[in-house]
Amino acid sequence: MKISFAKPGLSAKGALVVGVSEGKKLSASASELDRKTKGAITRAMSGSRFSGKAKQILSILAPAGIEASRIVLIGLGKAKGEMKPVDIEAMGGALVGELANSGVAEAAVAFDLPGEEGGNAAAHFALGAKLRSYRFDKYRTKEKAEDKPTLQRLAIHVEASRTAQRAYGELEQVGDAVFFARDLVSEPGNVLFPKSLAAQCKTLSALGVKVEILGVKEMTKLGMGALLGVGRGSTQESQLVVMQWQGDPKSKDKPLAFLGKGVTFDTGGISLKPAAGMEDMKWDMGGSAAVIGLMRALAGRKAKANVVGIVGLVENMPDGNAQRPGDVVKSMSGQTIEVNNTDAEGRLVLADALWYCQDRFKPRFMIDLATLTGAIIIALGHEFAGAFVTDDELADRLVASGKATGEGVWRMPLAESYDRGMDSDIADMKNSGSRDGGSCKAAMFMKRFTNDVPWAHLDIAGMAWSAKGNAVTPKGATAYGVRLLDHLVKAYYEPK
Repeated sequence: MKISFAKPGLSAKGALVVGVSEGKKLSASASELDRKTKGAITRAMSGSRFSGKAKQILSILAPAGIEASRIVLIGLGKAKGEMKPVDIEAMGGALVGELANSGVAEAAVAFDLPGEEGGNAAAHFALGAKLRSYRFDKYRTKEKAEDKPTLQRLAIHVEASRTAQRAYGELEQVGDAVFFARDLVSEPGNVLFPKSLAAQCKTLSALGVKVEILGVKEMTKLGMGALLGVGRGSTQESQLVVMQWQGDPKSKDKPLAFLGKGVTFDTGGISLKPAAGMEDMKWDMGGSAAVIGLMRALAGRKAKANVVGIVGLVENMPDGNAQRPGDVVKSMSGQTIEVNNTDAEGRLVLADALWYCQDRFKPRFMIDLATLTGAIIIALGHEFAGAFVTDDELADRLVASGKATGEGVWRMPLAESYDRGMDSDIADMKNSGSRDGGSCKAAMFMKRFTNDVPWAHLDIAGMAWSAKGNAVTPKGATAYGVRLLDHLVKAYYEPK
């Protein structure tokens, strides 16, 4: 969908969109249009339940005498000036959700907020519209024309149109990165496997990201027995990808580090998952997709920060060579792990990735993302990622960035009692404990590989894929984490 910005006006060949505040208070553009249409807007509202609540939408056929084919009223909520960027983005997404399959090819939005504030708000409205327009239709070969989206162009009319265009230029890069990550998560396991995902990481070189790919030979030399053990049953070679963005080369600060679990397909290994729903395990690499998408966003908008992204890419398959429950592996840290459940594999991948990261880069902090445990879905549903954080300031900043982007974060406990639950009778630790507090025990397992570097683990098992979608995310891959972490970097770790 093409998005553009223009000076204020009330002309459109397709849908003409105007705002109404809660209590049916017409905006300036809505009032003018109501006069032009001899009260059509007022009559439409009086005959409906539309009241102007935020994101509420009422679409009516345009009366004779105006160019548009329909008029769309969008609720602005209680007060336009109090709307946060995340709320404005949701409005843009709600509009696209309403018009995408309506038969309308183009729409124009009359944005009445004046000055720079209005320009920035219009840019966030455009981002929400873009995010909602995402569609993964790569493998559809017989889709009927009437089932395809019709909305192709969106023009936003705002006084500070140049400000809007400049602001959107940066936001659009983030939106493109979200699309890139959603594409990766949407791909099936026979297309996206460790080497092909590593190849997708390599495409970021064109944006200035330095990309290194370590194969089995290199990881064996480094002693990454935990990560390599997961991929033993697969014919696909495991990979570790290191991405570096040097956006502030003069800075002497330690780099920021982000890590992602990249299990491109997870059968559970010898601890085989049930057949029902196993097809969903193509998105068990959602954490790695978020990190890859983040690196693309940072490079795309030329973020003034030095950032490392590391993703461990494996396929977990049952095979005669697969690791068995009860096997003992040696991690890069030298610590030994009893693998009592081969379906608790993501933490093994991240154990070596975390150790490698802190050992090589000495980062300011490490944040990992992983579709790690079903237990976190039981605890938090699909509303929040569980955040296990060793540093209070970092935790607060993650929560604030979650609120700012709509990608919710809820802090979870880290306690020594959970750690004791991961002790093994024959090795330094086991990879899976009892079911109670499962997410907390998994986090404490990984904490053993952070070497006291400030660290946050985001369990995104309930967030990587959406069965219903929301205002800015269609059903399917969400790319949760890209916008959250981009905001974190921009708000707190780039020079103002």
